[in-house]
Amino acid sequence: MSLPMIVTFAIYIIGMIAIGFCAFRSTKNFGDYILGGRKIGSFVTALSAGASDMSGWLLMGLPGAVFLFGISKSWIAIGLIIGAYFNWLLIAGRLRVFTEVNHNALTLPDYFTRRFNDHSSLLRLISAIIILVFFTIYCASGIVAGAKLFQSTFGLSYGWAMLAGAGATILYTFVGGFLAVSWTDTVQASLMMFALILTPIMVIISCGSVSDTIDAIGTLNPQYLNLFANMDFIAIISLLGWGLGYFGQPHILARFMAAGSHDVMKNARRISMTWMVLCLAGAITVGFFGIAYFSSHPEFSYLIDNGKEERIFIELSKLLFNPWVAGVLLAAILAAVMSTLSCQLLVSSSAITEDLYRAFFRPKAKQKELVWVGRAMVLVVAIIAILLALNPDNSVLGLVSDAWAGFGAAFGPIIVFSVFWQRMTRNGALAGMLVGAITVLVWIQFNWFELYSLIPGFAFSSLAIIIVSLLGKKPEASVLAQFDTAYKLYHHKSEY
Repeated sequence: MSLPMIVTFAIYIIGMIAIGFCAFRSTKNFGDYILGGRKIGSFVTALSAGASDMSGWLLMGLPGAVFLFGISKSWIAIGLIIGAYFNWLLIAGRLRVFTEVNHNALTLPDYFTRRFNDHSSLLRLISAIIILVFFTIYCASGIVAGAKLFQSTFGLSYGWAMLAGAGATILYTFVGGFLAVSWTDTVQASLMMFALILTPIMVIISCGSVSDTIDAIGTLNPQYLNLFANMDFIAIISLLGWGLGYFGQPHILARFMAAGSHDVMKNARRISMTWMVLCLAGAITVGFFGIAYFSSHPEFSYLIDNGKEERIFIELSKLLFNPWVAGVLLAAILAAVMSTLSCQLLVSSSAITEDLYRAFFRPKAKQKELVWVGRAMVLVVAIIAILLALNPDNSVLGLVSDAWAGFGAAFGPIIVFSVFWQRMTRNGALAGMLVGAITVLVWIQFNWFELYSLIPGFAFSSLAIIIVSLLGKKPEASVLAQFDTAYKLYHHKSEY
């Protein structure tokens, strides 16, 4: 690792920590700490949602898959773009209004409880537990990814690399809360887009031209150019089905809840989708055009031979750019890891503080106490995640796609129905949550039809919500009135 690259990494990390301390001064109460006081503008909302969604797989996993198998691995990106667009279009603005109308709910468990007037608090308890279990796994995955980056880049031992990779993220999340996470996400999203636009351009230039590069890839293996290569109907549907997960991801939905108003969503949607399309297209082209580049450099065959195809972005950055620029590009990988890890830590902390500590143990806790409990919970979740990540080969990494499916099936249908269907009941929501989560767990165990577990989980959860809601009594008058109020506020912007 050259000195310029070390300096670039150091400047980037110090900058993120500095943003955290700047956000500390604007954090006055618990609402500020976990939702930024609901005053986030369209630009920050858009980029923060995108950055918190796209973890290290954007610059490592996706380019590596395309590099290994060709353009057919693009189906997951297509599914994600479709799912993200409809999440912005149908859910973002409505959820912003519904959470405020329902007693200014600060977390998803709190929203479920208020929306369905759940006196038993079962919805709050079960949803909080689901969030903690899956997000702890997510956090461990992010810590391992950051550790591998530091390990391969700086030559550190795995233990020190893990602490170096996670330390800065934990610090600025602990200090600055949601504002720090959102502001750093904005910087990180910009850095990721810069890296994913510049790198494929340089690969194409080094190979001659776009047509020359594509011809070289086709000559090497025509299957690389076939969008349907080795893909049957079930495989395509499974990859497209990833898009359904957006409707139930707490760390993404929290960005909608934190926006200044639902009026900012239209502009935020345009910014976020533009960013997402550019980044996913860049990631795919890095892997795709990388095939042509490395085919003329056989000395790099070890990437495939040793299962290190996910390092293609790292190798291209080192080969095509001077050390200063390469340092910035490699920092983009760290940005992707940090942006996702920080929001997962914060959502987990929020679930413990708001939905367990405050709801069941200290309902009259003061704001300052809640803020510091929230900070303490960031550390607790981080420590548990670090313990899970101690083994770099831990199978927890394989559970990331299952966690995405678990959130999507358990929470996605409830979110959708809660903002569109007045007749939905508390028991319907509870049934949908349990059926969705259980379906995913059972499907993972048996892997029927090789269909991604999120698809049957989402479908069965939706059916459970409809059937149980229609079989039960209509919601209370107060619940129906709150739905009407939120519906009118969303559809009559001038009155909002």
